[in-house]
Amino acid sequence: MSYAEAWALQKRVVAARKAGAIEDVLLLCEHPHVITQGRSGKRENLLASEHVLKQKGVEFHATDRGGDITYHGPGQLVGYPILNLGAIRHDVVWYVRMLEEAMMRATAEFGILAGREAGRTGVWVRTQEAGKNSQRTPRAQSAQSPKMPASEEAEKLAAIGVHISRWVTSHGFAYNVSTDLRYFDLIVPCGIADRRATSLEKLLGRRVETKEVAPRIAKHLGEVFGLEMKEASRFELLEKLQEAEHPIAVSA
Repeated sequence: MSYAEAWALQKRVVAARKAGAIEDVLLLCEHPHVITQGRSGKRENLLASEHVLKQKGVEFHATDRGGDITYHGPGQLVGYPILNLGAIRHDVVWYVRMLEEAMMRATAEFGILAGREAGRTGVWVRTQEAGKNSQRTPRAQSAQSPKMPASEEAEKLAAIGVHISRWVTSHGFAYNVSTDLRYFDLIVPCGIADRRATSLEKLLGRRVETKEVAPRIAKHLGEVFGLEMKEASRFELLEKLQEAEHPIAVSA
């Protein structure tokens, strides 16, 4: 799904959620090559010219999410939770931490120990520990989602950038499954010059598909937010939006 199409769909879902016409929704997708810049983004963190982006088939979009600049593309699982956060907990920082928590729990199911890095949003993996972690079973992973020690070099597995209006969330997270990491060379990811991106495929040393990861992240999002997750097709969602946007009047 193109980024512009996904953004337009998000706006429709957000409007319907604010009106109470639909329940909470988690949109999961992959985008063609695209670079997005958040509200606090700096243009100097885009390292490629418009000509180079066009040559490589990479779009650019300025957005209203938080955060700086990031890349989306094939092999990356992008999630847009559109939730009435006001009905769950009035706490934006907690919400971001729970997005991290869900992705860290999902990563642990693959035998990789991921954590947080002090002062930086997202999900991180110590490169020198990745090989050892991948030999462990998921049960061996800590459920406490540890922080990465400052002395250890960490690479970013997942990025987060959200927008909240009237306590309804939009935008969300990007989790690198089998992403071509060379595209991150076009930017300073999230404005952090001394850290590189990684992917689950790189950490495991084997092919991984997004369909292996999506249900795991969805499951753990349901756990951390106390929501029952039910799979629905895009057609079903569009049908619900159509009903919400154009209710049928019934005469007495």
